[in-house]
Amino acid sequence: MLQRIQTVYLIISFIATGVLPFVLPIGVTETGENYYFIRDLSFVMLFAFSTTLSIVSILTYKKRKNQFVMGRLNIILNLILLGLFIIRVLNLSGETDPEKVVSEKGIGLLLPIVSIVFLSLANKAIKKDEDLVKSVDRLR
Repeated sequence: MLQRIQTVYLIISFIATGVLPFVLPIGVTETGENYYFIRDLSFVMLFAFSTTLSIVSILTYKKRKNQFVMGRLNIILNLILLGLFIIRVLNLSGETDPEKVVSEKGIGLLLPIVSIVFLSLANKAIKKDEDLVKSVDRLR
């Protein structure tokens, strides 16, 4: 399980969606306080589902086809999360925000991109393993 490179990629994706959102803010309020994803229920649900998919994908290492499908679903989920982040940033007008909720963008907005990159690398490695197994089966 851990000797496969896609497991390492999936662990990095798990860290990007399960651990780093608690550490990296998605914004800074006008009072200088960090704004984390936990304040918005939609972000919480999407990050939790993405993290769960990464864990389940790591644990189903014997079923490569299911692992590949879960990776694709996770990529789609992270694209939705990235879209919500982009919509939020485009609606954010900086210091003239009437609600004065978030005045600066944070580094946490890039977490879905990091997750998508590593999930794509994991899917590429899973596909390579599946092709290798198919080629060995042909030789028998």
